[in-house]
Amino acid sequence: MTSTVDPDGLLAPGEPVDLDNCAREPIHVPGLIQPRGALLVVRESDHTVLQVSQNSDQFLGAAPQDLLGGPLAAAVGPETAARILTHASAPGDLADRNPLSLQLEATARVVDAVLHRPPLPDDGPGAEPVLVVELEPAAGARPLTFPNTYLAVRRSLRDLERAATLGELYDDAARHVRELTRFDRVMIYRFDAEHNGEVVAEARRADLNSFLGLHYPASDIPPQARALYEKNWIRLIADVDYEPTPIVPTVLPTTGAPLDLTYSTLRSVSTIHLEYLRNMGVRASMSISLLREGRLWGLIACHHYAGPHEPPFEVRTAAEFLGSALSVRLVAQSETERDAEVRRAESVLAHLAADSRDEAAPLGTAITRSGWLRRLVRADGAVVVAEGRLTSVGNVPDDDACRALVAWVLSHGEELVSTDRLAHDAPEVAALMPDVAGVMGIVLPEGQVVLWVRDEVLRHVDWGGDPHNKAIARREGGDVRLSPRKSFDRWREVVRGHSRPWTPDQTDFAASLRGHLVEALYVRGRKALRATEELQRSLLPALLPRIEGWTLESRYESAGTGLVGGDWYDALDLPSGRVALVVGDVTGHGLQAAATMGQLSTTLRAALVGTSSAAEAVERLEQFARWTLPGEVATVAVALLDPASGVVEHVSVGHPPLLVVEADGTPRWAEGASAPPLGLVDRAPATRVLEVPRGGALVLYSDGLVERRDESIRQGLERLAAVFAGGAGAGADAILAAARDPQSADDATLLVLRREP
Repeated sequence: MTSTVDPDGLLAPGEPVDLDNCAREPIHVPGLIQPRGALLVVRESDHTVLQVSQNSDQFLGAAPQDLLGGPLAAAVGPETAARILTHASAPGDLADRNPLSLQLEATARVVDAVLHRPPLPDDGPGAEPVLVVELEPAAGARPLTFPNTYLAVRRSLRDLERAATLGELYDDAARHVRELTRFDRVMIYRFDAEHNGEVVAEARRADLNSFLGLHYPASDIPPQARALYEKNWIRLIADVDYEPTPIVPTVLPTTGAPLDLTYSTLRSVSTIHLEYLRNMGVRASMSISLLREGRLWGLIACHHYAGPHEPPFEVRTAAEFLGSALSVRLVAQSETERDAEVRRAESVLAHLAADSRDEAAPLGTAITRSGWLRRLVRADGAVVVAEGRLTSVGNVPDDDACRALVAWVLSHGEELVSTDRLAHDAPEVAALMPDVAGVMGIVLPEGQVVLWVRDEVLRHVDWGGDPHNKAIARREGGDVRLSPRKSFDRWREVVRGHSRPWTPDQTDFAASLRGHLVEALYVRGRKALRATEELQRSLLPALLPRIEGWTLESRYESAGTGLVGGDWYDALDLPSGRVALVVGDVTGHGLQAAATMGQLSTTLRAALVGTSSAAEAVERLEQFARWTLPGEVATVAVALLDPASGVVEHVSVGHPPLLVVEADGTPRWAEGASAPPLGLVDRAPATRVLEVPRGGALVLYSDGLVERRDESIRQGLERLAAVFAGGAGAGADAILAAARDPQSADDATLLVLRREP
């Protein structure tokens, strides 16, 4: 048959669904509900019943044809209808007020009414508001109160708050959800960046086979299902063997399209998913979404094997609340553990920097003998090719294969190269080392390389347990097409040839190490002039971030003395969405100033990534300088830009003031430094705030741009401001030429940020 596909690429309603096309199944508009309740759709303007589920006689004592087109009052009784409409018209979100406990007049059944307004077209006749009323048999204490909702999860919340690691958090959540819902098995799924899933925690009946550690491919939860999980946080299947109940008529009369059941509690689920559950021996299922910044991060999956299982609404509400609390704690705990990882890496980096300065040993030996090199980015092995030697540590291929990897890294012509699927990106190289799937390398001067390798992810998973789950495999036999065992096999095919991905933090750590090693090579006397140039380039960002609605220019001009200076600048995107701009100046010239500059810039960059506050980042930098760089003095200005608003949070320790230029060229100087330079700091720096107007500019610079002999700094600042007399559009080269003394013996650094009109 010819398929009719809607504009979103989904199958037409009623089109047969199989394993090949289930990713296109329109599961939000099935036209069916689970028979554990009944559904009514009411036009809000006149309270007319537009749609009703086929099983209406069981709940309302009347067939659909007797209810359609009539008033809601005729379907449920005048008093009950009035309560429903009053409930629906109250201010606030309907979901926060559900359920409404009712006694239906025709059947005397006590039910929970769950109300929502379905998604509709934005305009036209189909946008006429309608109200969906779902009726479920009431169970448990009624009405819902503080004691029978919040108190049910109070102890759970306390344990979640006390959890010290993500593993403890997963285990506590699984245990408490099982205690609350009475399901036979509760699992915590975590999804990776490609949406593949892993069971990271499990609470189960003692006689059940464990699923802990199993992995599942992203195809097990297609994109349209993930979208529903992000909108409707809880879904219950009380009996996987249910016969779906049609909605009459199938299409909503006001839109001419099937009713969108995205927010429905009774929505019928995919037949493919029900087949999967039956093959697992599951009789009832419930899932609770775990979200991070509005995106699906994981799931709490509940399975019951003893028979149908329908937790009361207040239990589901409490479980959903627990899932929301877990989502918040997961985000907080992930950030805590990420901060700890950043601090760990900073410590490892400091050890490696110190090791690299040991001139008594070749560089490769100096940085591999302690094991720190491999641990910096959590690799399985590391290789150093430097000073004519190849040195390795950990699980690495033979020397010929290592040299092939080095050649591949060098062939890119970049300072940092990484892949988590070597077989795809370099199949000839991968053939020499079948166990290696991930590679990251940093290129040093004169073709010297440090690289890290990671094993294929399957090796780690297979070593971690028994993914084959033999008891399940024996039970399934050979004729089952959907099951956990077969999902694991599909996942193996999806991730074959992949390593664990290199995180942005890990690539930053590698880049930071590169700066230290370039410095070490310079100290070791390796081609002094070339090493000097490489050192300068490695400690400044190779690329500036692209900021929508803004342009950013940078310039660094040395003193012309042939010595490495102490100026630096930096610009980087932060996890918070803001952009960090930095200009710093270490007192003095030469190798010592450059070494201090490299350590300060690396530490500040790590601190900025690990915190959302400019002041806290500078405080961390000051602590680092005080303990590890005694006697060194440096000034620094840090500005955190919100690109959407133009608001800038900035901190300065001993540094010249920032310059804000209005669109017409009018200069406006920011407040001066709030604390003395690093090395002399005796108080915490204060945070200041300014705003860059549309069409305006922000200028950060070092004192080498404005200082001249035999004149005050004020004259230099006035000269810088005068460059913008014609407007805020002056280019970096023009600023440098007009403001700087050509005979200056100091480095000059400049960052110019312009906001588009």
